[in-house]
Order: sequence, then structure tokens, then C-alpha cells
Amino acid sequence: MKSVAVPVLVLVLVLSLLWYHTDGVHIVDPNRNSSDVGVDLSAVIRRVDRRFLSVTIDASLASEEKFVYLLASPKVRTLAKALSPAFLRFGGTRQDFMVFTPQRRRPASGLTAEQSCDELELPSWLEERLKKEWTQQQLILMREDLRRKYRRVKFTDDTPLDISLSSADPTPINKTLHLCYLPPATEYTVDLLHSFANCSGMDLIFGLNALLRTADNAWNSSNARSLLQYCESRQYRTSWELGNEPNSYEKKAGVRVDGYQLGQDFTRLREMMSQSKLYQDAGLYGPDVGQPRDHRTDILEGFLQSGAEAVDACTWHHYYVNGRDTSVEDFLDPEVLDSLALKTNEVLETVKLVSPGKAVWLGETSSAYGGGAVGLSDTFVAGFMWLDKLGLAARLGLDVVMRQVFIGSGSYHLVDENLDPLPDYWLSVLYKRLVGPEVLKIEAFSSFARSKRVRLYLHCSNKKSYSSGAVTLISMNLSKKPARISVPALVSSSTVEAFVLQSGEEGLYSRSVKLNGEVLKMVDDKTLPALKGSRLPPAERLQLPAYSLAFFVLADARAAACIPAR
Repeated sequence: MKSVAVPVLVLVLVLSLLWYHTDGVHIVDPNRNSSDVGVDLSAVIRRVDRRFLSVTIDASLASEEKFVYLLASPKVRTLAKALSPAFLRFGGTRQDFMVFTPQRRRPASGLTAEQSCDELELPSWLEERLKKEWTQQQLILMREDLRRKYRRVKFTDDTPLDISLSSADPTPINKTLHLCYLPPATEYTVDLLHSFANCSGMDLIFGLNALLRTADNAWNSSNARSLLQYCESRQYRTSWELGNEPNSYEKKAGVRVDGYQLGQDFTRLREMMSQSKLYQDAGLYGPDVGQPRDHRTDILEGFLQSGAEAVDACTWHHYYVNGRDTSVEDFLDPEVLDSLALKTNEVLETVKLVSPGKAVWLGETSSAYGGGAVGLSDTFVAGFMWLDKLGLAARLGLDVVMRQVFIGSGSYHLVDENLDPLPDYWLSVLYKRLVGPEVLKIEAFSSFARSKRVRLYLHCSNKKSYSSGAVTLISMNLSKKPARISVPALVSSSTVEAFVLQSGEEGLYSRSVKLNGEVLKMVDDKTLPALKGSRLPPAERLQLPAYSLAFFVLADARAAACIPAR
């Protein structure tokens, strides 16, 4: 879809009206008539999970166990901590081709649950080596995806990770890891995932293999039982999923599993969890079906009929476009962005019909499927899809949105192959700091509103960052023309903090982002920049530049919906 040029939009936010329950915000074009935007600060229309913005790690990272050690990088852990609280989902296509094969012996050099989060730290020389090898590994994984042929991966074999000291490795070896010889046992993958989630303040969701089937096509749970028993022996508090996109099993593995059978498989897993003191109350989520299309709706309905009671939330996946043939125009097209609402409402209606009251999550989502769109999903322009998805999903009633991926293969990652944060990472951190879980009503009326190139969402502000009653206006301008937001003098006592994001030197294709004119980058591997807003003088006009994303925090809005009842 191609973008359409639109006239200059001039927004006038009459902030004084925000002191009342339901009033108008005016959108004015200098050459045309004005129109109103209605806001309601008296009541919360939705309330999402406190871990609403969550992330995934694709199981492809464990295609060779040595790459999981990238999660011990100090930089990666620093970046992850800034996104908590969140769920961390470990899953994806390759989870259904992985088999847990524990070793009976546990070497003394391994990571233990008793270690502190500071004791496991990847040496810089090893980090550089793994990053280079991961770049080559991604090419192998990409070829597998194109051919839809996947190797069955056991988390263990008899080949040690070939890491030995030489004159090229100047850094002394880390005594905790004993990195001369890292046993490639499943225990280490699980240990590192749990350590990473726990030390980052995230809640791990581990995806189990659903393609292990019996002769009558029921799920063979023996391998999962072995994994659960190991995790319980380590006292790892973990939630679980079973399978990834069952609608594609036939194409990927020549196995067809209908929805009703899938629900029975989940029921079997829930029964197994109920036999464990540690996991009898743990979360179970699924079926992680692809977005509604043809028989996928049938799979979801069948699953809910037999397995709805087994899961704590119903999960599905969403991508806007095919990463192999999309364009920058698609990333800025309001019709493409609005397609999320159509798919979401279809899922919500299905769940409501079969299992009313069941929570619904986006269990995996990003801009483009097929690993993302190179040069788009990893650049500034991807932020419009991401921020609009967060705003729209919360308004529609999805409790959790899991971004594919935090780190891993593809081009839709938040952290790149050099372990540096991309624009969508900084956007996610700002969302976490500024936006609370309470969704407020904001609605626009006019030809300008219908163009949907200036898109607005309203939440209570994050109460960890701002006092009760503050609200955060989520704003984005998909137009090449600037928008202007004016604050009238009669609210001169109001405090407004602006966080305006614009692209770096490469424009929409930039892999860097500026906050209020300053390029965002880490201070060092363990320190993020301050991410300060720009405090605006009373009655000053607020600018929303062309192709920009912004958060405006109205600290003194005194919104009744955002003040806890006494």
C-alpha cells in the first residue's frame, strides 16, 4: 500500500479542558475548519497487565548452545533490565524442533541457582567472538527458514564449546565460567535463560516442543516432564507454553494437529503441572496460533472448546506485512496500521463466544513476518508500527503484547547483532517509564482525524515516574508535514514534559534515534542515558515534527481516573 500526501495538520490541545471529565480538544488546519477530539478523564476504559510491553527471545538463539551465552553479556543484561517488569518468552518455530536431553553429571564449572546476578559475566573477548559467529549462524538459519527444513536440535551433544586461551585472547578467563571448556548440556541453556530473566526482573515463559507426538497423534509429554522435573529441582519459577503456530505444522513438519486435539494436549500439560508443588499454580499460555486466516480460526475455536480451562491466557501472533516484499510506504500507511484492529476484534469475538472472560494476549508480534524487513524493521520507521500497536492493542483490550524479538535472528530485533540498542528499543524504554496500564478515552472527529496520519492514545502516567492524576498523551505524526500543539495561557500552572523522537541522519531508514534533538546511545555497557524530557514553559506551543513519535506528560492534569480511590 502506498502512502497518500495529506495537508498540513495543526493540532491545538486545549489543556484547560482536561481539568473536566469529558471535553473537546481542537484540531485546526489554517486553511480549513476545525474539529474536535473528545477525551474522558473520569474513568478508565481498559486496564492492561503491568507487564503489558513484553519481549521474546527466539529459540533460534539456542540452535547452538554457545550463542545462549550472549545473554551473559553485561550490555545485554543492562538493556533488558530497563524493560522490566515484563514477560520473557523463549519460543518460536525452532522450539518445536528442540529436545531436552539432560546429562546425568553436572560439572562444578556450571552456573548455579545460588550465584548472584553479578557473578556470571561474559568476558569481552568472548563476546566479540560469539557476535562474529552469530552473524554467520544467522545465514544458516535464514536458509532453513526459506526451505522450511529444520534440524532437530538436542541441547546437548558430546562436542565441547571450542573456546581456548591463546595469544589472541588477552583477557584472563572468568573463574566462574571456566570458559576453556563449556559443557553444551541442556542444563546450561535452561540455567542461562532463567538467570537472564531473573536478573533482568522478567518472568520467563518457556516454550515446549509440541511436535513430539504418539502413534495416535497425541502429544508425547515425556520430554516435557523431564524438563519440568529439572526446573523444579532447581526451584526455577517459570511459566509455560506448548508449541508455536500450530497452523503451520503441516508445512514445516508434515504433521497436522487440529484445534481440539491441541486443547487436549494443553489439558494434559496442565494435569502434569498440577502434580508439581512448584508449578501447580504456574502460568500456562497458548495456543500461539497465527492471526486469523482460513483454518486458523477453526484451530483456535477447536482449541478453546477442549483446552480453554487449561490456559491462563489465549495467545495469538500478529504481523502486518511480508518482510520480503514490503515497502517504507506500508510502514507509514494508516490502513496497514488499522488492520490490527480487524484481526484483534476477530480473535476477541472468537474467544468471547467460546470462553467468555478469558484474557487474550499477543504472544508474538512485530512489523513484518519472515524475519522482518531488512532495512525497515530495524530502523526508525518501524517505530510507527510498534507504538501504534501498543496504543491500539491496549485500547482494544489485549492484556499483554510480546515483541519479537529482544535479541536473536531476523531484522525485527530491539538489540542488534553488535548488541547495540535500535530505535524501537529506546521507544520501548520510554513507553515503560512514561505510560501506565490505565487506558483513557480519546476520540477524534473530522476529515483530518479520518486521515489518521496524526494518531493519539491517552493513558494515565506511570505512577513510578509521576504523581497520581498525571496523564501521558502518546502521539505520532505519519505525515511529511509538521503538526503543532498549542497550550493556552489559562493553564499556565500546568507542567508539560515533552519526549519527542526523531530519526538520525539517515532519515526514516536510520538505525539511530534522537530524543529532543540528542542522539540516544549508552553511556557505557552498564549505563543508559538519562532519557530526560523537555520541560515546556507555560502556554508554549508544542511541536510535533514531521515523521515523529512523542510522549507528552501532563503532570498536573489531575485526571480523576488516575487518582486512586481512598
